[in-house]
Amino acid sequence: MKLSDFKFDVPKKLVALYPTPNRDESRLMVVHRKTGEFEHRSFKDILDYFDEGDVFVTNDTKVFPARLYGNKEKTGAEIEVFLLRELNPELRLWDVLVDPARKIRVGNKLYFGDSDLVAEVIDNTTSRGRTIRFLFDGTPEEFYKAIDTLGETPLLKEIIDRKVEPEDRDRYQTVFAKNVGAVAAPTAGLHFTPHLLKRLELKGIEVTPITLHVGLGTFRQVDVEDLTKHKMDSENYDIPEKTVKLVNEALDHKKRVVAVGTTVLKTVESSVTASNHLKASSGWTDKFIIPPYEFKIANAMITNFHLPESTLLMTAAAFGGYDLIMKAYKEAIKEKYRFFSYGDAMLIL
Repeated sequence: MKLSDFKFDVPKKLVALYPTPNRDESRLMVVHRKTGEFEHRSFKDILDYFDEGDVFVTNDTKVFPARLYGNKEKTGAEIEVFLLRELNPELRLWDVLVDPARKIRVGNKLYFGDSDLVAEVIDNTTSRGRTIRFLFDGTPEEFYKAIDTLGETPLLKEIIDRKVEPEDRDRYQTVFAKNVGAVAAPTAGLHFTPHLLKRLELKGIEVTPITLHVGLGTFRQVDVEDLTKHKMDSENYDIPEKTVKLVNEALDHKKRVVAVGTTVLKTVESSVTASNHLKASSGWTDKFIIPPYEFKIANAMITNFHLPESTLLMTAAAFGGYDLIMKAYKEAIKEKYRFFSYGDAMLIL
């Protein structure tokens, strides 16, 4: 498939700047692959489509406040430092993006507010990428607390065009977030509430986690027309034994296995046995799923409405079928569904 196959216009007013007041009252478009039918529901109605023995697989990664603002030594120029991943906890080495990058060279030091946190640039990695070492006299717990205090919720400013607000720290996090490591939320999970999870449990539906620490590469612009030439950044994942047991039992009993988001979908498809079952594993995955693709594990999927030409849209189209999903997106624009991280949801059956 080509990049241009995923090009269309989304009216700017449909990009959600804020979440719905209640997570589970966002809208839900239900897409039926067999019939091509669309239904327009509320997210909390999702229970109507599942029964006892079905399994929802969620991503329990936790977003950390990855955007810091520091001041350059001597000049005092403000520099944005976006933490991508920790390279070495003992040495406090991090892979980061800096902006404006032209002002930051190897050897520069950055000071963060009135805190004791200082960073030294030790390497250039890409045009905006740097490796930095934090200089901090304190325990690891104190260091991470300083990052948490100084950091800002990492909304994608290029898309959500507003200032970050205190409420974002809670709302840009799923209710089942547990393992810290993501710089972006697994957005399909944002629609769940503790009450909805309890209702699923009472109906005999299992909810079980994997972990995939979402990186910015998920949102990186695709700049090649031939999609087979696009390389995804690697992301760290873990699939526990408990989840494997529940998923494989559901598959054996012809039950639904629901991937809550594209991050879950690519994680479970990265760890498949020869008999098309899920296997426990952990490591790194750079799996990029585009149409056509034969899915082995998930047979239903929840996802948000993604932006044109995004890898997330391509993965959703692989699952739902290219023609049907592109038709669903036209319907979504006509019906004024809200797009992107804080937007509405789609259930593909």
